[in-house]
Amino acid sequence: MVAGAFPLAKLMYLGVRQLSKPLAARIKAGARASPFFRQYVCGPPAQIYHWIEMRAKMRIMGFRGASIKPLNEEVAAELGAELLGEAIVFGVGGLCIFLEYSRQSSNSKKKEDELSSTLLSLQEQIAELALTVETLDAQLREVNRALVAVSNSPKK
Repeated sequence: MVAGAFPLAKLMYLGVRQLSKPLAARIKAGARASPFFRQYVCGPPAQIYHWIEMRAKMRIMGFRGASIKPLNEEVAAELGAELLGEAIVFGVGGLCIFLEYSRQSSNSKKKEDELSSTLLSLQEQIAELALTVETLDAQLREVNRALVAVSNSPKK
């Protein structure tokens, strides 16, 4: 049936990921508006990203020693807000993957534990049956000895 092929947990994870996009947009808007976020949260990562990107582009074009000018505050805040939003969406996606992995591993561990307990139970039953077979075998030998003794005894 289709319900087994499409688990509810995966649908919930997809919903959480879809909800993280508007949340990221709202956080980006707040980050653009707040001077603290602009200067301390969005600005430094944006400047580092810009420096790395420009350094790579300059090296590709052959300009090894060129200096890179930092971004102005508005552009840095915008780029930092975009980076923050993407990091949030990426983080939520990674969290969903981690939760799904942990759910799957706990399910497989539970199945392994059940199989292990079933195997242990079957081994105990086999040991009990082996003991019962040995007991019955000993009783059968005793009965056979008694029959042989009765058949070998002198008749009156």
